[in-house]
Amino acid sequence: MTDLSPLALPFPDLPPVAGVRLGIARAGYKAWDRADLTYAAFDEGTVVAGVTTQSLCPSPEVEWCRAALVLGHARALVVNAGNSNAFTGHRGRAAVEAIAARVAGTTGCRPSDVFVASTGVIGVPLPIDRAEAGIDAVLAAPPASWADAAATIMTTDTFPKGAVTHAIVDGRRVTLIGIVKGSGMIAPDMATMLGFVFTDCAITSPLLQAMLAEANATTFSCITVDGDTSTSDTVLAFATGQAGNAPLDSDEAPAADAFRAALIDLCRMLAQAVVRDGEGASKFVTIAVTGAKSNASARRIGLSIANSPLVKTAIAGEDANWGRVVMAVGKAGEPAERDLLSIRFGDTQVATAGMAVEGYDEAPVAAHLTGREIEIGVDIGLGDGAATVWTCDLTHGYIAINADYRS
Repeated sequence: MTDLSPLALPFPDLPPVAGVRLGIARAGYKAWDRADLTYAAFDEGTVVAGVTTQSLCPSPEVEWCRAALVLGHARALVVNAGNSNAFTGHRGRAAVEAIAARVAGTTGCRPSDVFVASTGVIGVPLPIDRAEAGIDAVLAAPPASWADAAATIMTTDTFPKGAVTHAIVDGRRVTLIGIVKGSGMIAPDMATMLGFVFTDCAITSPLLQAMLAEANATTFSCITVDGDTSTSDTVLAFATGQAGNAPLDSDEAPAADAFRAALIDLCRMLAQAVVRDGEGASKFVTIAVTGAKSNASARRIGLSIANSPLVKTAIAGEDANWGRVVMAVGKAGEPAERDLLSIRFGDTQVATAGMAVEGYDEAPVAAHLTGREIEIGVDIGLGDGAATVWTCDLTHGYIAINADYRS
């Protein structure tokens, strides 16, 4: 097993969410002695929202979820770890259909109420017999904890990831819980590899969908580890309605803003946890871009910096080479003016007006780069657009993990 990330966070104490029951089992998708199938059952009336990868080579699970999301309701979730079932043709589709049918047949719901996600090696069909045996085992298993579920969905992750937030809605304290997995193949074009949000808030599916998409835009879609978008990226949000609040049904509803803020905060914590577990990562990097033509432009510039191997390796080597940041801004394909550009590392301004700051002293920047938490600020000088992107450094550890991934 890969050593624990030096940026790892302890798993939080997560309370139960009314209307959600968890289970785990060992289906045996890989030659490992651990649970690899996670199951969540939801009370009748649970609504669902989701965002999925924009990859043009999505997995059958992604396609299944997209079709089921249109209906807006859910009774179960199955997550397989160790096999992504992506690029597997009709055999992959048959596996997803078999999983949904097995759950529906034993619980009395419709197959379209069952959401399925898988993560792991691409190109290997998910074995239907193991999946069905795993479902039978998990339905007979004792209840599992959030920590159990978060650990079971992991692949190359080094620590389980979860978060909790709360909001007051209609005088009721509603709970939002999230678990996420992801470590490599992280450059989401919508969301991270696999993430799941659970809440007892009563809310309509269309409003939950709108809020999740909004939250995703500034959280999951603002992280990158290696610049590669997964075929399986999926984030799903399930709302059981068991908190007893008057259902939120529009942006104008009382407390809609409070719930939205709690959801964004939850997604941000989950997204940042993925970066902290980036394969081989030793430093957590925050890149704040201001002064761009638009927020979207600022995000693209931030991701250009965050995805640059030259920037990431300089940070790994604790090299204050701010010229690589200039390079990454220039190649982003977004409006930028060399003589308006300003760059800082930590609290130290290193460049402005197209050149190094007069009398620039590299010592405080070098000292900043020895830490685990790195901050880079870039002001484009053209407008009011702003975005924050999170990434990690690129080390020999990333190469070692991915050179040996299939073994």
